[in-house]
Amino acid sequence: MSDTSFGGMLVCNMNTNLTDRKMIHHCSSADINGGGGIETYVASLVRSQITGVSDRTITSLKNVDQSQFQLLHIHDLDMLGDVREECPAIFTLHNHSSYCPSGTKYLAERGRICDRSMNPLGCAWGHLIDGCGSRRPQNILQNWRNAYHPLEALKKLKIPVIANSDYVRQQIINSGLAPERVVTLRCGVQSPKSTAAPLDWQTHQNQRILFAGRIVPYKGIEWLIRAIARTNQQIHFDIAGDGWGKPSMEQLANQLGLSDRITWHGWCNSDKLETLYQQCLAVVFPSLWPEPAGLVTLEAYARYRSVIASAVGGIPEHVQDGQTGILVPLNNIKQLATAINELATNYAKTRLMGEQAQAWFQQEFTINVHIQRLEKIYAKTIADFKSRNYRATSFNIG
Repeated sequence: MSDTSFGGMLVCNMNTNLTDRKMIHHCSSADINGGGGIETYVASLVRSQITGVSDRTITSLKNVDQSQFQLLHIHDLDMLGDVREECPAIFTLHNHSSYCPSGTKYLAERGRICDRSMNPLGCAWGHLIDGCGSRRPQNILQNWRNAYHPLEALKKLKIPVIANSDYVRQQIINSGLAPERVVTLRCGVQSPKSTAAPLDWQTHQNQRILFAGRIVPYKGIEWLIRAIARTNQQIHFDIAGDGWGKPSMEQLANQLGLSDRITWHGWCNSDKLETLYQQCLAVVFPSLWPEPAGLVTLEAYARYRSVIASAVGGIPEHVQDGQTGILVPLNNIKQLATAINELATNYAKTRLMGEQAQAWFQQEFTINVHIQRLEKIYAKTIADFKSRNYRATSFNIG
């Protein structure tokens, strides 16, 4: 009967009772000091000092007296099997992993988005033939289990589900969840620590475009590099990120004679990334897979930078085409190059787009706006839980 705290994460053991009883807790095994999307989001919520929300995350719900909590906000799929509905609970869908065993919804060998519903034969074919995931039999089986069992657990529960885009909401509804259980709440991000300012003339004249993300095929790096070859020679590209696809992409850039136009920065800490944001005139986000949402767009907006992005997944919900950025059809090299050239040669348009992006960010995507909307979901979830339990108790008494 003890609990142990590690850097804001709470490991609960043997029906432990927590000192911050009847509080709202975030439940995730993710390292909130890490740099991934889920980690960054959960850390933002935990550290925002929301009234009634614990500053410690619960990493496991096994053997825990769940009736002691006011609400559990679950972020990890593998925790769903341990939810006993002894208190109000909600689950946030951060990615495709609950309805896609590979987690990508992208058929790499065919170069297109997967439109199949999750089923053993179709998903096995996707892994083996279409290259959506590992081709190793044991990995295919494990991927299936990691998606199937949590999805079945989620279907049996009565808890509401938060999707981070309408695209993700529709995907989980297509997988068997009732529409009334799923609400869309788009992400919010922290404002920059340093004061952001609109794009100035000198920065635009420096002609730098930023890509920030993992260097893996489905992030569209090859598409970007081939588009770079068609852009104006004076434009320079900063690639911030690392990944197993980096060596082959560097080789491709060399073959196309682009070595002097691309700087490969590797993994960047927050300070380095902030500098790159300030130096660029726009951010490019050429994902091939259907990004659930894409925090890169919001981070760019927060810094008065417009975005050139692929029109896939949840991305179009975060880019107002022609207003806060430019949407480009998937894998269209010519149109991606044209969009880059357009912003690089038109300072007034690029600055205006950045200003409109920042205004939209303040209106819709700050972490404070997100929290205000999340608190309303918390309140409704708690009220519905109490109402349901009251009706059940009244029925039993009667």
